[in-house]
Amino acid sequence: MQPQGEERFQILVGTAGDSYPLMDMVTPETLTDYVLVADYRTQRDPRQVHRQRQFLKELQAKGFQYKVKEDQEKVFFGIRADSRIFSLYRTLLMEPEGPAPRVDSARPITVPDTTRIRIVNFILNCRTAAGDTFEDLVKDGVFETRFPLHKGKENLKRTWARWRNMFRKQPIDDIRNYFGEKVALYFAWLGWYTCMLVPAALVGLIVFLSGFSLFNASQISKEICEAHDIYMCPRGDHRRRYQRLSDTCTFAKLTHLFDNEGTVIFAIFMALWATVFLEFWKRQRARVVLDWDLYGWDEDQEEVALELINCPDYKLQLHQHSYLKSTIILILSLLMICLMIGMAHVLVVYRVAAAAVFSSSALPFLEDQVTTAVVVSGALVHYVTILVMTKVNKVVALKLCDYEKSRTFSERESKFTVKFFTLQFFAHFSSLVYIAFILGRINGHPGKTVRLAGLWKLEECHLSGCMMDLFVQMAIIMGLKQTLSNCMEYLHPWLSHKCRSMRGSEARDPELRDWQLNYRLNPVYTFSLFDEFMEMMIQYGFTTIFVAAFPLAPLLALFSNLVEIRLDAIKMVRLQRRLVPRKAKDIGTWLQVLETIGVLAVIANGMVIAFTSEFIPRVVYKYRYGPCRQGARSSADCLTGYINHSLSVFHTKDFEDPVRIKGSENVTECRYRDYRNAQDYNFSEQFWTLLAIRLAFLILFEHVALCIKLVAAWFVPDVPQSVKNSVLEQKYEVLLGKLRGGPRQLWGPGLGPRATPASSSSLRSTDV
Repeated sequence: MQPQGEERFQILVGTAGDSYPLMDMVTPETLTDYVLVADYRTQRDPRQVHRQRQFLKELQAKGFQYKVKEDQEKVFFGIRADSRIFSLYRTLLMEPEGPAPRVDSARPITVPDTTRIRIVNFILNCRTAAGDTFEDLVKDGVFETRFPLHKGKENLKRTWARWRNMFRKQPIDDIRNYFGEKVALYFAWLGWYTCMLVPAALVGLIVFLSGFSLFNASQISKEICEAHDIYMCPRGDHRRRYQRLSDTCTFAKLTHLFDNEGTVIFAIFMALWATVFLEFWKRQRARVVLDWDLYGWDEDQEEVALELINCPDYKLQLHQHSYLKSTIILILSLLMICLMIGMAHVLVVYRVAAAAVFSSSALPFLEDQVTTAVVVSGALVHYVTILVMTKVNKVVALKLCDYEKSRTFSERESKFTVKFFTLQFFAHFSSLVYIAFILGRINGHPGKTVRLAGLWKLEECHLSGCMMDLFVQMAIIMGLKQTLSNCMEYLHPWLSHKCRSMRGSEARDPELRDWQLNYRLNPVYTFSLFDEFMEMMIQYGFTTIFVAAFPLAPLLALFSNLVEIRLDAIKMVRLQRRLVPRKAKDIGTWLQVLETIGVLAVIANGMVIAFTSEFIPRVVYKYRYGPCRQGARSSADCLTGYINHSLSVFHTKDFEDPVRIKGSENVTECRYRDYRNAQDYNFSEQFWTLLAIRLAFLILFEHVALCIKLVAAWFVPDVPQSVKNSVLEQKYEVLLGKLRGGPRQLWGPGLGPRATPASSSSLRSTDV
């Protein structure tokens, strides 16, 4: 008689139209570890059925049990691992210090679901006797997909995966128990990053708002708004005309919101913030990992143990390094980086061509705001380019990793992280580097401009300065990435899940219905969690690199992360199949990526303040050329006359075709942003003085900021003393237990060791 609560069934796999009883077993339905899915049409192909049968027989030989259920379209194979597999895992890893536990086959071993799924997934990934992987079988149509089942997720759905829980603390331990340590560490890091963004966002907001207090009081803005008799030189080739400097009054006031004296302080603060954030995260990680009993866990040992479980005759793969492969990969990576830089040049060509098109447009608005239109449209094109190159970069990075043939999956993931992030960094930031440090600096001067292909005049900075261009570019890209990307990240899987749910009918069998519901969820891939990490790394780059030009970046990142945490939670729990749990004790290579971004942020922000911002020219004018020079006391503002000093003079008669310029009959000279002589238009003494001071400031800023980072890293230990003491006490207890109650007592009742013949000879032979 069949026991109550259990299901007795037969496994039927065979050629088309036949049924062969391969196994008769009794198992609770809730212990299904994995589900394999094949299209119903494959059952009509004897070759496909034979390959399915061989794969399942090999699993059976390794200690797996399985059962088959089918609906009108799909065939589902429920896979369950035998307890002997987990007994062996426990023997190899869970009690490494003590004697090997005696396996009692009659007594089932309680194993966490995350461990079961991880071990089963590893074995399914291994090659069959025919040399095929499961991915090969999927490509050949033998199977369609595989997935672990969502079981017991109601608590996470109620306490975590809801928009209403946006401001509640994340249940990290529950996440770990369901999705594994890798996912739990990602959300722990993301939550910590979001909390640490609060002070950065507040300081950035204060710096930005401090500009409002001087919105109308700034001496520079006053001079620009009152400069009705100063004409700026024509900027384009079409509808060339002189423009009054006072026409840029509004933009001058807006520029002062983020290009003020607080910018330098904020840049240094962000350098310190990045270091403190990483150091405190290391401490937080140490506490979490200690609570999970993973402080001394070794990833290599774990992977070797899984290989031995899968195949007792496994031969250890040693670490290898090929200088030839490394050289080829380096060359190919450099070629891809050159392509990324080339894409930035394509954007330059677009901006030049767009300026010509907008200048000749019949729309009056475009004629008056050509530069603004070019900057905005260029940022949109850059965003689209980023979306396209992200897909290209991922394929290239995967191909390079395939060529490299990493020893383990963890090693492959680490190398893929470095390659993909490097390519993504250049794809995202190459255009910003051009705007910050090249735009408007290689154009020549009026009357002798540099032209692209000898035809189009190179684009120049906005009349209010290059910081406005950089600010607009950063604002548009970050705004689109934090809004449009997040919307697509949620809407795409939500709509896809709705469409998949409407297909087919639900089975009456509750277990088959559960498998169908899991199958209709959105598929997950090997790098699903990797993509989430990459998205956050790029955001962290925008938050720290060039933050001197966009102090609102931390605030936008804070709002985005509050949404991102719940969005990812809802995707993983409600819209996607269950991620394969992975064991980890840190965030891996991503920590080195964060440290690298921190160093790059110091360099980039120092260069922005030195070469893009007007901070250095203002300070030099204030103490060298202005009314307050050499300590002189003046009732006037110390920056009085700065605008006239910072604009060079060009005589309109030196234009090649002055008559074609609108309003040229009343203008004898025009001004442009540069430091050149009015006679021969060569660089003036002020230019070289400023250049020397800019370089000196850059060196000083970077050294001070890096020293602050080093001091902060030294001042805040990576591991709390409480964690170190806990680990030390555990080691002490283990050694003390071996000493007093081990299988062989090493110490006698006296003060010295109890010498045995074996131990004495050992000591003599090793001369210890």
